[in-house]
This record gives sequence, structure tokens and C-alpha cells, in this order.
Amino acid sequence: MTAAAKIDVDLGPLLAFLPCETPQAWIDAAASPENLATLLVDHANCEKKAASTALNLMYRYVEHPALLHKLSRLAREELRHFEQVLAIIEKREIVYPQLSAARYASGLRELACRYEPLRLVDTLLIGAIIEARSCERFAALLPVLDDEIGPFYASLLRSEARHFQDYLTLAETLVPGVDLSVRLQPLLERERELIESPDPEFRFHSGVPLI
Repeated sequence: MTAAAKIDVDLGPLLAFLPCETPQAWIDAAASPENLATLLVDHANCEKKAASTALNLMYRYVEHPALLHKLSRLAREELRHFEQVLAIIEKREIVYPQLSAARYASGLRELACRYEPLRLVDTLLIGAIIEARSCERFAALLPVLDDEIGPFYASLLRSEARHFQDYLTLAETLVPGVDLSVRLQPLLERERELIESPDPEFRFHSGVPLI
């Protein structure tokens, strides 16, 4: 491992938003050679899912121009990130298998309201949480990654931090009168549980590894 790549973006608002930091046990597991392929493949999957989520929201909520503009850009950036991760996977001759999804996103979405307009608010808040955690994990991994992946992850920090803010801003503005703190509290409590509790699978958003 080499010196950590430089962080040139203010992660303060994002770190203050999240309920906890990534446990050291997860970072140690991510740094192990046997988990690197899984980390990269699941990261690629996460980028595809992020683009798909943005596109699905654009189809579902066409009445919100601000959402359409922000999420169109976000989807393009996520797909570009997918292409960059895929290039690293192919360069390292890593097999790209089918991986089961982490429990993380589904665990958060279980708490989303099923009725509008709170469904939209909760979905946007969950998007903000996922983007914030992704960015926090990129930063947490920098000290333990090699000269290729470390700088690449550092280069993602600015856009991922902006994606977090985009989702949060949309949640704050699209449905006036909603107390976001009330909506956020159970979501952040669940997020802490998913990040800090034992997890049988290693994934980009998994909890504390069992082994």
C-alpha cells in the first residue's frame, strides 16, 4: 500500500449527516487481497444501480423539472463511473460474476412510506444516505488502496458528495411542509444498524464482516 490519495473536497457536511463512520473491521476486510475483486465488482454494480434509480425517479416524477435536471446529470455521471470501474476490472483480468445484492439498500427502503408525497421524500432521503455513505467509504478506503484504485476513488469524492447534496436538496424543496428530521431519524437509525452490525457477506455497503 502507498500514501493515501489527497482529499480535495470538504466532506464535513456529509460526515455530520451520517450517523456513524465505517467500522475499521470493514476497512481491514476491504484491504485484504481476497476481497479486492468483490469490492470492485460490487462497486460497479452500485454505480449501475445508482444510475437506474435516478432514471426510475425521472420516469416516475416527470412533474418536477428540478428533479429531472439534477438526476439526468447524476445518472450520466454514475454510468461514467461504472465504465471506469469496469475498465479497472478488465485491466486486472477479474472475472465479473453475478453477485447477490447487499442488504443495505433494501434495508433502508423497507422504511419508506408507500404513499405520496412522503414516498418521494423518503426515496430522496434514502438516495442522500446511500450517496453519503458511498462517499464516506471512498474516503475511508484511500489509506489502504494501491496506486491505481486509491487515486481513482479520490477522484470520485467530489461528484459523490454533490450527489448526496442533490438528493438532500430535492427532498427539502419538492414537497414543502414536511419535517425532514422526522423522516430522517428512523432511516439514519436503520443505516447505523446496517453499517455497524455483523454481516455475513462482504459488499461495498456491507456491515461488519463476520470473518
